[in-house]
Amino acid sequence: MAKKKTKKTKNSKADLSIIILSYNTQFWLKNTLTSLKKFYVDKSKKKIKVIVVDNGSDDGSPQMVRKEFRWVEVIDSGGNIGFSAGNNVALKKVNSKYTMLLNSDTEFHQASNLDVLLDYLDDNPKVGMITPRIELPNGSLDWACHRGEPTPWASLTYFSRLSNLFPNSPLFGQYQLSFKNLNEIHEIDACTGAAMIFPTEFMRDKVGYLDERFFMYAEDLDWCRRFREAGKKIIFHPEVQITHHKYKSGIKSSSTRLSKKIHNLFYDTMLMYYDKWYADQYPKFFRKLLRTFLFIKKGGL
Repeated sequence: MAKKKTKKTKNSKADLSIIILSYNTQFWLKNTLTSLKKFYVDKSKKKIKVIVVDNGSDDGSPQMVRKEFRWVEVIDSGGNIGFSAGNNVALKKVNSKYTMLLNSDTEFHQASNLDVLLDYLDDNPKVGMITPRIELPNGSLDWACHRGEPTPWASLTYFSRLSNLFPNSPLFGQYQLSFKNLNEIHEIDACTGAAMIFPTEFMRDKVGYLDERFFMYAEDLDWCRRFREAGKKIIFHPEVQITHHKYKSGIKSSSTRLSKKIHNLFYDTMLMYYDKWYADQYPKFFRKLLRTFLFIKKGGL
């Protein structure tokens, strides 16, 4: 018997709330919302709510959304408060069964049916987070959606390029889990905040919101770890695909000075992640070595 298509009534509780954080991304945000509506919202059998949180853009992004995409709710965060805090503004308001974080530089197409992921979550209650296959414009995998836990060993093999030399090795390929079959649905340790779906109530009651100490970067790794610590699995589902026009969001494509700041922030958050999850497991001198390594990576020598 064919499933009856669910009506998307304005006041009924949504099956899925999609949160898009935006900072000076007018062109890419417009592209994301246009493709999202065409290839998913208009075709979905679910009740979908889309929220754009604007992080203090000065390029007319929120005005554009309010004028051209009236089906989208716009929330002004009050300034550039970062990825975690910006998303948390909306996360504290949603009451849908599931919630999705989606980057403003993503694009939907024929293979971007999120209903498949929602049905998978319905059928697998032990899963706490699910990600589609996120692809770069050339069709290759965005490895950020398919990550292992960044242990000191996994990080060492990644930055030393040993993982590139032995991508099929479970010993050396832990950072990106490159030894797993990318054509099959399987468990991973972490996915990217560019596109992740999770049960709203479980997040709110058992895991908590994004850690706002992480302004940008590593907040998704931290969140996925917290979902795992709470007893849930993280799943990579390659039958659904989304394109990621990576590094196009406003904060990443700004001035050289700001780009340098963001580059340094990437390495700073690695140390923050280590301090949160690993500092108590290793001797203090190990942290000094890590700090020196990250200083070099930031161009300190």
